[in-house]
Amino acid sequence: MEEVGYTFAILAALFLLLLLTLLAFGVRRYQLRRALGTFDASICMLPGSWQMGVCRYADKHLEWLRLFSLSPRPRYRFRRSALELQGWRQPTEAERAKIQPGAIVVMLRHDKQELLLAMSFDVYAGLSSWLEAGPVIGIGTWR
Repeated sequence: MEEVGYTFAILAALFLLLLLTLLAFGVRRYQLRRALGTFDASICMLPGSWQMGVCRYADKHLEWLRLFSLSPRPRYRFRRSALELQGWRQPTEAERAKIQPGAIVVMLRHDKQELLLAMSFDVYAGLSSWLEAGPVIGIGTWR
């Protein structure tokens, strides 16, 4: 009889842990989306390896955070002054299954490293404005 009670307690604790983890994911996602300067963007650092996430504008950086993570720290940080916008294109058929619907693929270069971000066209317009409004390297100061 006691074995059944222990088994039930262990299963109940595991179920509660699962619920708390899902709640933590939901709270983190809600806080990221509620914050100003955040937008959904999948990233591709290596060919074909798209990861879903959220980008966040910081003063001197563009930060990318994983969507399915509990960490508050960004996975990647790109210096604003080192980011170069190379243009955008429509996703290929293989990419469409790995990125959010209706997204375009934005081609960027950061310190001679190519990277791709998938985002909506409206977000792309904001990103290009944010990059263009940044300081020119070696001229002026941060506003």
